[in-house]
Amino acid sequence: MHDGNQKPNPDAPQKLSDADQARVDAFLERGVNSVERKPFRPLFLLFLLMAVVAGFSLLSQGIAQWAGIY
Repeated sequence: MHDGNQKPNPDAPQKLSDADQARVDAFLERGVNSVERKPFRPLFLLFLLMAVVAGFSLLSQGIAQWAGIY
């Protein structure tokens, strides 16, 4: 997995020229890329989705019972 905070290994062969690497580094430091974010948590999203669906289901059951349909 790639960690954005890791420094490149100085012993590894360089894949980009110094100018290209400087352009990439400059791009990563500006705009939307410069903001630190929490890691994406898919399980939290899944549980949140399940909670919202269950909530709407209970709400619809309550409305149907209140209206005398169910």
